[in-house]
Amino acid sequence: MTTTFDIDPGHLFIDGQWREATDGARMEVVDPSTGQVVTTVAQAGAGDVDAAVRAARDAFDRGPWPRMSGRERGRVLHRVGELIREHAEEITALESLDVGKPISLCGAVDVTNAADDYEYYASLAQSQDGATRDTPLSALAYTRREPLGVVAAITPFNFPLILAGSKLAPALAAGNTVVHKPAEETPLSALRMARLLQEAGVPDGVVNVVTGTGPVAGEALLRHPGIDKVAFTGSTAVGRHVASVAGEGLKTVMMELGGNAAHLVFEDADLEKAVGAIIKGFVFNTGQFCMAGPRLLVARPVHDTLVGILAEAVAQVPVGDPRDPRTVVGPMAGEKHLKKVEEYVELARKEGARVVVGGERLDLNGGYYYRPTVITGLSNDSRVVQEELFGPVLTVQPFDSEGEAVALANSTPYGLASGVQTSRLARAHRVAEQLHAGIVWINDWAVLDPAVPFGGVKDSGFGREYGPEALASYSKVKSVVVSLD
Repeated sequence: MTTTFDIDPGHLFIDGQWREATDGARMEVVDPSTGQVVTTVAQAGAGDVDAAVRAARDAFDRGPWPRMSGRERGRVLHRVGELIREHAEEITALESLDVGKPISLCGAVDVTNAADDYEYYASLAQSQDGATRDTPLSALAYTRREPLGVVAAITPFNFPLILAGSKLAPALAAGNTVVHKPAEETPLSALRMARLLQEAGVPDGVVNVVTGTGPVAGEALLRHPGIDKVAFTGSTAVGRHVASVAGEGLKTVMMELGGNAAHLVFEDADLEKAVGAIIKGFVFNTGQFCMAGPRLLVARPVHDTLVGILAEAVAQVPVGDPRDPRTVVGPMAGEKHLKKVEEYVELARKEGARVVVGGERLDLNGGYYYRPTVITGLSNDSRVVQEELFGPVLTVQPFDSEGEAVALANSTPYGLASGVQTSRLARAHRVAEQLHAGIVWINDWAVLDPAVPFGGVKDSGFGREYGPEALASYSKVKSVVVSLD
């Protein structure tokens, strides 16, 4: 199956207009399944970022969007969701081409969730109520929720459509304006969404999209004095820099960073059912998922049995062309991501680990493919266990007690997600309470909905995406005290 439409060269979207970068610079967009260039997009410089922020600032200070009622904004955002669904086939193909995702995954997950994001926050847009406060003062005291101002949304390469929606939808629902910088590897859906937002009735200047590199466009956006909040998803290393720079300007920050989640399987778990969740946890999006479950912790009595089941099941997972609807695992996003996974698996071999299945790249059409891999025999202090691989690799470690399982799960610097496989309800609640993670799945993995917040602790960041918690984070509280004397 191949893409049935041409990809036009991309331009910057600033103040409702499409334009080239000031210096005419462009950068290539590569199809990860073939390694071939599919188009180019404008490469923004600092001056282009300044123009985008100024447009967003003017739209916030003088435009209609922040002054609309929440109900009016909600109508527009609901229309965005409708347009995503109306153009689902095109957006699915575009995201699959850009990211290398299996087309079936793009349609069922990415496009559907993006539409859900806008529709969910459309319904919440009019819910930002203040409250009166009982005081002994001779005054009426009440609070108001007001938008923050101009939001810089900086999104990664692995879920460009979903993670843009998880930021733009609540930011817009709260009445803010936005400058969006997508990852340089995967800018196409951001540009398509700019057209849909405009078509839905979002006023000029409210949403601006600047494609470019992190060191130039991203840095200029972070340091711009016109930005009021930075919403960032990316690696922990880059996140530290983002938070530091934003802190210099006392900007509000939301950080959704790296992860290295543990998936705990107790002896009372339904192993046949657990295997499906385990595989989904580490091959979903080719393992390029900050909430992936690449560390499997298994009760020793069932360890060998589960490894045997996994070896057989993982070897059968379809890997290949993302445009083939039968494909479950597509290519990695690029050569550098593929090489990183190869280096970690080679390190595991040097440490004496056993590669049960996989452990090699797949030569297919010049793309960046790696076979889903299961590794046993690593110590807990191995770099392969402790660090984020961001690829389709699963390490398996045994444990002898519930306490040891929890300690192993919490032993890395990360805390984004975790999972528990057990048939005992009391154990599920008890262990979930002890796990250092922003979200814990019981007897499944990657079950997400716009109503359910997610985010990290420790080196996985702070703040929450999704839910009313995200909407609240894009507003500020103002107190008003009216004298009654």
